[in-house]
Amino acid sequence: MTAPIHILVVDDIAQNLVAAEAVLARPGIVILKAASGAEALELLLTHEVALALVDVQMPEMDGFELAELIRGSERTRSIPIIFLTAASRETGYSFRGYEAGAVDFLYKPIDVKALQSKVQVLVQLYEQKRALSAQLDQLKHALHLNELFTAVLGHDLRTPLSVVMNGAMLLPMMSDQPKVVQTAQRIETSARRMASMVDQLLDLARIRSGTMELNCSMHDYVALARAIMAEFETPGQPSPIELVQVGELHGMCDAGLLSQVLSNLLANALTHGEQGAPVQLALDGRAADMIEVRVANRGVIAPAMLPTLFEPFQQSGEKRRTGQGLGLGLYTVDMFVRAHGGSVQVTSTQSQGTVFVLRIPRQCQQAQLKLPPGAPPA
Repeated sequence: MTAPIHILVVDDIAQNLVAAEAVLARPGIVILKAASGAEALELLLTHEVALALVDVQMPEMDGFELAELIRGSERTRSIPIIFLTAASRETGYSFRGYEAGAVDFLYKPIDVKALQSKVQVLVQLYEQKRALSAQLDQLKHALHLNELFTAVLGHDLRTPLSVVMNGAMLLPMMSDQPKVVQTAQRIETSARRMASMVDQLLDLARIRSGTMELNCSMHDYVALARAIMAEFETPGQPSPIELVQVGELHGMCDAGLLSQVLSNLLANALTHGEQGAPVQLALDGRAADMIEVRVANRGVIAPAMLPTLFEPFQQSGEKRRTGQGLGLGLYTVDMFVRAHGGSVQVTSTQSQGTVFVLRIPRQCQQAQLKLPPGAPPA
């Protein structure tokens, strides 16, 4: 059942209140009558009102003063106010009314048809606003269920994935046939890629639900960087990543999130960089209050992609074709760095290549995350 719509009428003359109710009352409309500004404020405390018809000339508190009080409250400031007055049509008088928050002025004797028409328009606008608010609540609930489903699904997928990866690692030990070894390697590679996707989905669910909290402690950025670099090295071959360090590189951070940031950036740089050219990871700790991290390669990002690079589910054509990743890597990089109170910037030119610059405060202070445009909150 649809809740009734309330219209507030404020007038110190009882006959005017009765007349207003007779003119405006219809099914679904409830007229709230107040003989003074104080009574009107009491009614506003307990009722949601679509609009207010306010007489200007009232004792103790006139209509302008009442309107200013209505506008001063967060709960009632959006209520449209129509002033009813028997005063002259002086410009200064009406200007004060509009300044107090009126949407219209009606002069007594009131034109009944004009009043009914204006009230009908404002009631329709209120109904549309209420319908949109209900739809928004439904969408928020649906999004919450979707994020919950994603989190549960991602968590439950980890167990069978670990079994698949362990089995793939054991297969080469059980057979020396080249085809078996090759098949096992493919299974392990695919399972690891799927595990990475699951981790990204869990990260997305945590970010959008607002439950991501930092676990900060003092860490050596160089040690964290070397640990991640080791994951990309092949035994017997030169490291594809060149590490440059300068300054004091100890700072407060969430080591797990920062490691994931470095891993995502280095993986992207190696995948999309110039063939044979090393990726450079530069750590700069010369500033007293923050540490700067630079990841650079010789690749170039298309200018059209730069404005949306950190939005979720953004993928290059090659990644879409091969099914590598979900397009969440750079999104999580941006969100994790911002969670530390830091920032991420990227430049990409033919002459300089692509450079990601992260500036992370040395003192870990969890920042409030704001979702990028087009990403609805949970």
